[in-house]
Parts: sequence; structure tokens; C-alpha cells
Amino acid sequence: MRFDEAYSGKVFIMSGSEFEKAKAVIYGMPMDWTVSFRPGSRFGPGRIREASLGLEEYSPYLDKHLEEMDFFDAGDIPLPFGNPARSLDMIEEYIEKLLENGKFPLGLGGEHLVTWPIVQAMYKKYPDMALIHIDAHADLREEYEGESLSHSTPIRKICGLIGPENVYSFGIRSGMREEFQFAKESGMHMSKFEVAQPLKKILPHLSGRKIYVTIDIDVLEPAYAPGTGTAEAGGNTSNELLQAIQMIAESDLHIIGSDLVEVAPAYDHSEKTAIAASKFVREMLLGWVK
Repeated sequence: MRFDEAYSGKVFIMSGSEFEKAKAVIYGMPMDWTVSFRPGSRFGPGRIREASLGLEEYSPYLDKHLEEMDFFDAGDIPLPFGNPARSLDMIEEYIEKLLENGKFPLGLGGEHLVTWPIVQAMYKKYPDMALIHIDAHADLREEYEGESLSHSTPIRKICGLIGPENVYSFGIRSGMREEFQFAKESGMHMSKFEVAQPLKKILPHLSGRKIYVTIDIDVLEPAYAPGTGTAEAGGNTSNELLQAIQMIAESDLHIIGSDLVEVAPAYDHSEKTAIAASKFVREMLLGWVK
């Protein structure tokens, strides 16, 4: 499947039919090959698309309508089951093609390791970029049970690539002691527990910068997002995450791409996780794609 082919399955609500006209491209990364607890996030992209059909196309938060946004849903990257190394290479190649075509990439995961190859591709084009990371977990391990390719390692890998001083994590409430020590000593920014208020304080310091944003749905309290592989009690509300998305939209940051990961439909019996995720994606499209 080419990255610019029409997708025959369900697409995100009001997706356009022409790749060439699109400013933004939604794409799925159905990978959960390295998860450490509950699998199933490879089914997340499809379920987010299905849940989007229940959305209103208008955002009262941003006073914008999806009909005002040219975007294209390219479907899922056909990743090879059980092969993380090849899957990551394919994702990196895919993003490089999107950037060559001047598109804003908006990815749907999938486990959080998928963010690593995206940032690798982004960094080639934007070597002065920074990362906003919204998550329950630090993801700063160097390996998990001897495996360096793990969904618990992407932010540590990104720190090594773009420099820890260019990494800003919010909502973190889980990790090894060594991960929190690394964050403290390396020069990266980590805000524990909350997202919206710490982000509000940091945004002026990022003024004008090129930023990639990655959101792990498990930053939410499990009551708001039970459908995820590694749920963590003590999280943020859906409204707080919406506030964060809106603050980024209203800032003067140059958002160069984004992803939303770790929706696992098997544990989402009320579908509230996919419904929330689809709304976040709508706000990201309307607020971050300039």
C-alpha cells in the first residue's frame, strides 16, 4: 500500500478523498509487538476512526469546523506482525515520504514505541525540534527485560537523539526510580502528575519553536480511559487533556506533527476511550495544523 493511496476501510470523519490537496495526513500504526502488560493497541487506529463517526464536525472549543480543514486518512501502514525492527524502519520511511510531500503527519497508535521512528524522520528535517510528551509513564528505560526495542524506551531514545534539554514530559506518574533520576539529572523537563497547569507555565519558554507532540491515552485516569494496555491510577481528566490541546493550539508554537497512541479496544467495553481519543484527534487537527 502506497502512503498516498485511497483507503478502502473506515476513515476519520470528514476525511477528504485527495491526498494532494491535504495539509494533514492521518495514518495508523497497528503495532503492539513489544508491550509489557496487555496487548491489543494494534486495533486502536481502526477503532478511533469508527468512534469518530459519532463526533460533531464542529469544535465549540476552537470555533472551527472539520469542513475548513483539508486532511486525508491514508489508513494503516501494513506493518509486519511480530517484527518490531522492520516495523520501525517502515514507519520512519513512511514519515519521510509525508514530509517530502509537505504534509502534517498525525499518527494513530499502536504502542508508544512507534513515536521513536517518527521523531527520527522529523529530526532529519527539523534538527532544532523539541518534543512535548504527554503520558502517565516516563518511558525513559534503556531496555525492558533485556530488549532495547520496548514501548518503555522511546523517550529515552529521543533524549539521546535531540538532546534531553529539548524534551518536555507532562502527566508522568509511573516509572522506575532510575528514570526519574535521569530526568532530574539530564536536563530534560518533567512535570509529574498534572498536564494542563504545568504546560501553561512552560509554553512561553517554547515560543516560536518547532514542536512534535506525542500523547499516550493512559495519561488519563482509567475511569476516563480504561481501554489501554498499561492503565495507571491517579490520572488526568478528559477535560484537562482537552485544555492542554487547546493551550497548544492557542500558542505560537510551530507544531510539526503529532500522534496519539495506546488505545486498546479490547479493554474499552463502554468505548469511552476510543470516543475520547477521536475527540482529541479532532481538536488536534483543527488546532495544530496551520
